[in-house]
Amino acid sequence: MNPQVGIIMGSQSDLPVMAEAAQMLEELGVTYELTVVSAHRTPDRMVEYARSARERGLKVIVAGAGGAAHLPGMVASMTSLPVIGVPVRSSNSIDGWDSILSILQMPGGIPVATVALNGAKNAGILAASMVGAFDEQVGKNLDAYKKDLQEKVEQSAQEIETKGWKAIVKK
Repeated sequence: MNPQVGIIMGSQSDLPVMAEAAQMLEELGVTYELTVVSAHRTPDRMVEYARSARERGLKVIVAGAGGAAHLPGMVASMTSLPVIGVPVRSSNSIDGWDSILSILQMPGGIPVATVALNGAKNAGILAASMVGAFDEQVGKNLDAYKKDLQEKVEQSAQEIETKGWKAIVKK
């Protein structure tokens, strides 16, 4: 089956974070592809990836990057597909703020949806939501996922209310 979501990252060191997007897409029944595309080290690869994404059948691109984090914005400048940026805390990062601000502060006309620092899980859910807006099965999978989240919170509330917080919090 053709991938619906492209997951790209600036380097393989971002994989532990970006794998969370892939895991969520798998759980929600969304096909994806995953690769490394560096805005700075492989700019021609980035241009080709972004410009060919729609014709290859992608519906959304999730782009993770650390440091200067130009990948999501540069990809968004070359495609009309939605791009979700994942700021990644990298080894040379300034507590991740450099990545967050580089992705968040896009100029008018080039939007990038931005999730929290290392928030690839939410990026996967957001990408699935975009696909699910037009794919009934993915939409149903998302509904079931959110219902499961609700049930877990309700179970936690009941446990605290019946046992008391002291029985749950071990000092």
